[in-house]
Amino acid sequence: MKTYTYSDARQHLATLLDQAQREGRVHIRRQDGSTFILQPVAADRSPLDVPGVRSKLRRGELTALVRSERNRSGKRATATLKIRDKL
Repeated sequence: MKTYTYSDARQHLATLLDQAQREGRVHIRRQDGSTFILQPVAADRSPLDVPGVRSKLRRGELTALVRSERNRSGKRATATLKIRDKL
């Protein structure tokens, strides 16, 4: 990881912020030798916090579709386990 001088960091702050975003952290060294780390702050939002999607499905249709898919995938998982047991 590259270490930047305080003067370089001051002159190219936007570039350093972009680099910290990409790489996770950037080191900055003062003239007296002390070193600091610049790093982005983790987001407070959940990765599951996504915007809703508009749909023309009626009430209950989405639930029925999800249940149907769960049932299908459950049957596939059961079939896979039966095949493994035979081996």
